[in-house]
Amino acid sequence: MSAQIIDGKAIGLKVREQVAKDVAEMVAEGYPPPGLATVLVGENPASEVYVRMKQRACAKAGIESFGYILPATATQEEVENLVAELNADPKVNGILVQLPLPSGLDDERVLNAIDIEKDVDGFHPINIGRLAQKGRESMFVPCTPNGCLYLLDEMNVQIEGANAVVLGRSNIVGMPLALLLVKRDATVTICHSRSQDLPGITRQADILLAAVGRPEMVKADWVKPGAVVIDVGTNRIDDPSTEKGYRLVGDVDFDEVKEVAGMLSPSPGGVGPMTIAMLLRNTVRSAKMAHQNA
Repeated sequence: MSAQIIDGKAIGLKVREQVAKDVAEMVAEGYPPPGLATVLVGENPASEVYVRMKQRACAKAGIESFGYILPATATQEEVENLVAELNADPKVNGILVQLPLPSGLDDERVLNAIDIEKDVDGFHPINIGRLAQKGRESMFVPCTPNGCLYLLDEMNVQIEGANAVVLGRSNIVGMPLALLLVKRDATVTICHSRSQDLPGITRQADILLAAVGRPEMVKADWVKPGAVVIDVGTNRIDDPSTEKGYRLVGDVDFDEVKEVAGMLSPSPGGVGPMTIAMLLRNTVRSAKMAHQNA
């Protein structure tokens, strides 16, 4: 029996349509459109692609997009000064500093410099800290982990009481994702490259979330029959048969795992569209808060 495929494109599109509706209503009430500033430091090709995708998504939703590009030689002070200018700019409701930053720059200091009310990426240390505390709510939740939970909710997956395994412990996805699942009363295991018997751990999962950055690492025998599998990874592998000479795959061996899992998100086409949808939604929310506080 093949798994039910979780269509992140369709679910993300619904979110983006609601965002566009919210923006149109805001403008009709006489408010300026929300504004998102993206900061790109250096020439990382993958980061350049992500930033362009975010800017196009903003345009479609009616959100103003402000793009800032600094050279790889930019100093810590120059990056933080730009963030300070954006904090003070009333047209900017959200600030997104594209990670990773070039070596030599302290990303925590940069993220800490972002106004917490404009931290639409959800990576400010205070927002992450609140995520880790019982009874506290972050102003914004990191977009990719939040998108994963949105997919689970849209598919009516029971999170409370479920055994959830997060494969990967990055600050951007794995750790905040685990914290979100704990908040939703799942029993959470975080595993990584030094975990012993990874397949044995992942086979215990009712919900398996793969965010490790290794192409097609999760095989059929890593998955409990009927489990829900969310593939967060996006990896480029060589494929001479394609026009570009490569193709994108997830951390999960899709063809194998779809024969075992109960539900499976593909990559690409699963979590990726949700990340951008959550970013747009956070930007609109930030604009609404700014109007209320004005």
